[in-house]
Order: sequence, then structure tokens, then C-alpha cells
Amino acid sequence: MSDEIRYALAESVCVEPLVGRWVAWPHVMSPVTQSLHLLNYQITTLDSYLANPGIHETSCRNPKLLGGAFVDVPTSRLAEVRDFSAKMKDDFSDNLAFARALIAFHNRLVNEANGESLEGYYRRIPEPLRGYVELLYDYYNRPIVRPLEGLLYKSGYYKKEAQSLRLFRQETDLERPYYMSTPRLPGDDSLDWNVAFDDPKIDELFRLEQEPKSFAEIRSLLDSPTSQDAKLRAILRESDGAIRAPWRGDRIRIRYFGHACVLVESGGVSILVDPLIAPRPERHDVERFSFGDLPEWIDYVLITHGHHDHFVIETLLRLRRKIGTLVAPRSSGVFYGDLSLTLLARQLGFSNVREVDCLDEFAIPNGRIVAVPFLGEHNDLPSAKTAYFLRLGTRSLLFAADSNCLVSEIYAHLLRETGPIDTLFVGMECVGAPLNWVYGPILPNKPDHRHSQGRRSNGCNSNTALELARAVRCRQAFIYAVGREPWVRYLLALTPAEDDVYMAEIAKYIRSLNDEMGVDAKLLFGRTEILI
Repeated sequence: MSDEIRYALAESVCVEPLVGRWVAWPHVMSPVTQSLHLLNYQITTLDSYLANPGIHETSCRNPKLLGGAFVDVPTSRLAEVRDFSAKMKDDFSDNLAFARALIAFHNRLVNEANGESLEGYYRRIPEPLRGYVELLYDYYNRPIVRPLEGLLYKSGYYKKEAQSLRLFRQETDLERPYYMSTPRLPGDDSLDWNVAFDDPKIDELFRLEQEPKSFAEIRSLLDSPTSQDAKLRAILRESDGAIRAPWRGDRIRIRYFGHACVLVESGGVSILVDPLIAPRPERHDVERFSFGDLPEWIDYVLITHGHHDHFVIETLLRLRRKIGTLVAPRSSGVFYGDLSLTLLARQLGFSNVREVDCLDEFAIPNGRIVAVPFLGEHNDLPSAKTAYFLRLGTRSLLFAADSNCLVSEIYAHLLRETGPIDTLFVGMECVGAPLNWVYGPILPNKPDHRHSQGRRSNGCNSNTALELARAVRCRQAFIYAVGREPWVRYLLALTPAEDDVYMAEIAKYIRSLNDEMGVDAKLLFGRTEILI
């Protein structure tokens, strides 16, 4: 064994995946949604900043405007933003042409086609779309342009060369700018690594936790020049490596990592739901489980849906090397906004992806996992989504994520297959984002304001959560996925308060559940360990 000092990443280090220097999330990965989001959000937001940088700088300091389309870059860097914007328009010029052609052709088709054969329209498909779309009708003779998503990932519209990782020490939980509106410009406080997300070298970087390397080996891995040595040293710590034994207790151990991320360990099997794991910043007030609290091997990762706070590319890349099977819901395959999470996971380097649909199930040691219907929360748009039922020995759990219990009979039907649910995990983000917040940039026409405000991504409120609990006949309940932890603020733009509507609804649910069913419920926050 060499006496040379060996290093791993510091506990406070954040590794942020970027696409064209914007935070990577599902809508900026799939070529169609990425092209539309680029055209209708990223460029318009940067143009607004370049026209009025002072307004953006002031607005980013106003908590009431958190989550708005404001670029959190000081006006002193205006020239950099201008150069960045010009380069982005040039580098992604073909994506912009694709987006414009898709919107124009789709709208033309909707206005002209009313039930006659669509074959003649194939000759009129614009050049950027040719060979990449199918033309369909729904059952009411409304035309649809269906992009061939798998083919588009193999085209020039999917740019691996635009992918990179940004490594930096995180000082506080609240320092990260809002994920959607602020590009990550190069800075003195971060180290950039130009690497495709499916590159196995990423696994080598994160394997440092168990197998630390010398400084020279890490520099070589990252292809980092010696001029960047100070930045590289700043994100490392001396380490002898750490191997963590799996949970061997007789009971089921559940660890809550924050938001919707839950680790379930039983009988030597580990299951991680909706991974969103935060580093421990240099200064923090809220304790948490972090990457070092995970087992060496995770048998199953269960993804409930493709929203950016549930399909978290940052966490998935960091855990890829230790995940056995990634389980994801099936998309419709028809609407371009309903992107395939299976295809996306494969672009991220996951080779073992299991796609599930309603009531698909598979056996695990001493149990089974069942895909459960998930209604609501997606602004009435088609989306790949599922909740999960887990049978572990004699115990059963339901992870409902952001499901809204709009029709309780679904769960009555489910219980004929599963029996009553012992433990319920239910999300209660009861006032969700309006239609235009995430989906506006990818829709072919701007939604009516009344429709946008009325069609919100709501989870359960106290009444529908109580209906869900009644329907599954749970014996204990946990409320999660409500965005209270400070490390999710940059993703959800929420500023929680003890007297806000979420807490009022949660308190009402807890009281009602106990009064009516004699069931105890608890709001999860920060770091929690449960044995059942």
C-alpha cells in the first residue's frame, strides 16, 4: 500500500450536471422539449436580462419573485451573458430551427386537417422535422405530430458535447440560484468538467467515496490542467475510503432523506424512492442523511414521475454505479411533452431500466413491487407516472408521491390485489404550480391565463389525503414531498412558513385521520429514521 495521500470529494461538494451550462433536468435532455424550452424560455429569459439587467438583479433579491424568469447574475457580468447568449444561439441553431418548425407545422395541421387522410401532409413536413415525426389523429379527428423520440436521441439534435459537470463546495443550502432561470457561468469558485453524462468516468469520480485516489490520479481522471490545481484541491478531502455494511436488522428500516426521497431496507434488499440527496454544506441548520448514509449497493431505484424534483439527474448520476435496477413509469409515446423516462435513463448511462405500467409487478426477495395508478398533479397533461406498492414480508407500504386522490375507487380496486396498506406515504403539495410554469415553454400555443391558473399541479389536500387513507385502510401515515427542506428551494422556489396553506392542510389531515380512524400521522422533515 502506497503512503501517498489519497483523496475523495469533500462532503460539502455539489456536482451539478449542465446542458449548455443550464442545470440538467428532464425537459432540457429530451431533444424535442429541450429545443422548445431553449426557444421559448432560455432565450427569452436571457434577452429580457440583456435588455434590463438591473430589474433581474433586483428581482432575484425579492423572495416573492422566487421562481420567476429572472437571471441571477450580477450586472457586472453583463458582457459575459451577452457572449454566452450569442454562442448558445449559434451552437443550438439547428435545435431552434427544429422548435420553430415543429410549432408552425403542428399549428398548421391543427388548422387544416379535419379527418381526411394525413398521407399528403408527409410531403409538407418541414426539413428540420423530416424523418423524425409521425402524423396521427386522435379518436376525434384532431391531428397530432408525434416525434420519434428514440430516433431523435441519435440525431444531431441531441448534443452530448454540450454536457458537463460543475463541481464546487457548497457553503449554504440557499446559495444555489433557481434551477430554471439562471445559467451557470464559469467562475472562480467552481471546477468544470466537460464530460458526457453516459461516460463511465463519472462512476470513477463518485467511486472515490469507497476507493480514494491520489491527487495526480484525480487530476488525470478529470483531465484538469495544473493551472486548475487550486480549484481541484478545494473540493477534495483526505480519505481512507469507507465501506458501509447493509442493514441486517429484523425490522424494516426506513430513512427519509428529504422531500420525496426515501430509502427502504429489509432482508438484505435496499429500495430508494425518488432519489434527491443533498450534500452537507459547510454551514447548515437542518441535519440530513447524505450520500455517505447510503448502502454500498441499492437494489432498486423507483422513479414515480419525471418532474425535476423526482427525476433528479444530479443525484442519479452520482448513484449510478451502485444501482442495480432503475424502475420508471411508461409514457404514452404519443405526446412530445410526455417524454420517455426509460429512454432518458439510458442516455444517462443506466443499462438496466425496468419500465412499468398500471399494476405491473415483479418479485423481490421476500416481497414484491407493484406499480399503482397515479392521478392528478400534472396539470391535466399526459405524463409518465406511477405510485408504488411494496410488500416486504408481512408488511406493506404505499408511496403515493404527488398523487391526488381524485377517484378513491381506484384504491378499492387496488386493495383487491394487495390487501390493506400498513404504511402510507402521501404528498400534500396541495397548491401546485400553474400550467405555464413548467409546461408553458413546450406547448404549441401559450395557454389562456384562466386555464393556466385553474390547471395546477396539485397533490392531495386534507380532504383528498383523508379519502386516500380511508380507501387503503392504512394503520400509519407519513406526509412527505412538500418541499420544506432548504436544499430543495432552488428547485421548487418555495419559502415555507409555519402558517402557510400547506401546514394548515397538513395539520387538518393529521387531526382528522386520528379522530376518524385512530391513525397517527407525521410530517417528515430533514432527517428521519423509522423502524416498522
